[in-house]
Amino acid sequence: MHRFTRTLITAAVVTGVIAGTAGWASGNSQEAVTGAPAGTAAWRAAGLPDPERMGPAEVARFFAGLSPVRQRELARTHPTVVGNLDGAPLELRYEANARSTREEFGGARVLAHDPRGRGQVALVYGDLARAEHVAVIVPGSDVDADHVRPLADMATSLRRATGSRTAVVAWAGYTTPVGVGLDAATGRLAEAGAGRLTRFTDGLAAVGAAEPTLFCHSYGSVVCGLAAHELKAKDLVVFGSPGMRAENVSELGTSARVWAAKDPTDWIDRVPNVEFAGLGHGADPTDPAFGARPVPAEDANGHGGYFAPGTASLRAFAAIAEGDVR
Repeated sequence: MHRFTRTLITAAVVTGVIAGTAGWASGNSQEAVTGAPAGTAAWRAAGLPDPERMGPAEVARFFAGLSPVRQRELARTHPTVVGNLDGAPLELRYEANARSTREEFGGARVLAHDPRGRGQVALVYGDLARAEHVAVIVPGSDVDADHVRPLADMATSLRRATGSRTAVVAWAGYTTPVGVGLDAATGRLAEAGAGRLTRFTDGLAAVGAAEPTLFCHSYGSVVCGLAAHELKAKDLVVFGSPGMRAENVSELGTSARVWAAKDPTDWIDRVPNVEFAGLGHGADPTDPAFGARPVPAEDANGHGGYFAPGTASLRAFAAIAEGDVR
């Protein structure tokens, strides 16, 4: 009876906090974009191998068997497929996406651009092919191809903090929640995003890029938590996290080092770290009992201030990205 009562109280608290933070109505339900890239029907009709039947390593082998002329021909005739195939040559993907985005994203190189739904994009700052260190930033709610500036600012701030030695990817590669509502309170979109993130890191490995450090913000930490057991990553850094759908680091099933940061003014601290009937995301990764390595964030401000210049959190993030901490 005591356990049943505690469960009911937990459910009430989760519901009350989510509703009280901004209200259920403030979050519009989203349909996750998954599956093969746009343009796949024409690709298949041309007798080319089905993208849904190839993993990134197989994609890499397919392109390795083509002449440079044939590769560029495919990039010209099927840009939305080639530009989004994890495992395809990096320069070829940049070329394909340049055709469809037309300099839309400023000085970044576009590694992926999916126009379906609200749009998804992966922006690269630095030389991903040659950099000794690579960082990938996974965002939380309200980020898509048309609202990528906050994520891009995080990426450029981190790159500057590493002295431009680390290549940084701003990965808006999944359908994020909009606002605060059921999508943000459940793992449905994170589950779809976890598969896409896993494939993305597999694609980096397939083309020989350095094993990345993942920086996972807010709801993005739920994505990283669900993907952790399959991700090819040397470090997982979560910040402003509502939970990772695990009770401790061991439950993540990863060999990566796990780090966690939360500043004292982050509103995420008002969200109960519980999971009940699909609502909530579990333990607070900054709780010592979780087992993550702490990242200082005392001078960061709010939910989005972790990459602000001069903050202890940004300095620590840069050191982790460059492998300067043990």
